[in-house]
This record gives sequence, C-alpha cells and structure tokens, in this order.
Amino acid sequence: MIQTETRTAPINIRAKQVQRDLIDKAAAALHKNRSDFMLEAACREAENVLLDKQFFHLDADAFAAFQAALNAPVPDNQALQKLLASKAPWER
Repeated sequence: MIQTETRTAPINIRAKQVQRDLIDKAAAALHKNRSDFMLEAACREAENVLLDKQFFHLDADAFAAFQAALNAPVPDNQALQKLLASKAPWER
C-alpha cells in the first residue's frame, strides 16, 4: 500500500467558470483531479520562477572567466540554425 502525506495547508482561489472548465479538461486529459493538476502546475511554475532568480556568487577570477565566456563569439552550429529555421509543430 502506498502511503501518502496528508495535505494540511489550505489554498483557496476564485476563478471564472471558463478558467475552471479549461483546468478540468486539462486535468482529465492527464487522468488527474483538479486539485492535483493545479497544485502540480503551480509548483512547477514556482520552481521555474525561483530558478530564474537564483543568485550565485563568484570571486573576481571566476567572474572574469564568466564574463569572458559570455563575451566570446558563439561557434557556428548548423544543427541549431536548422532547428531555429524550422517551423514549430503547431505551425506546420
């Protein structure tokens, strides 16, 4: 038997009917309930936001190396150029 941790921290949110319907359809497509779907989506987005805002500290030498890497010319990458020139699957 799988043991799961009980959720004890309430989160309440008001939404428009059309928003709730959209969320319900997406949750159903993944065979999840609304709460699980919303909590997973919100946590995933929260992690992305926090990862984008991460602070990192470098000493003077490491910072100079970091700046040099950022300022160095980008090598030619044919595979990347081909990918960027192609249409997205939803545009085909």
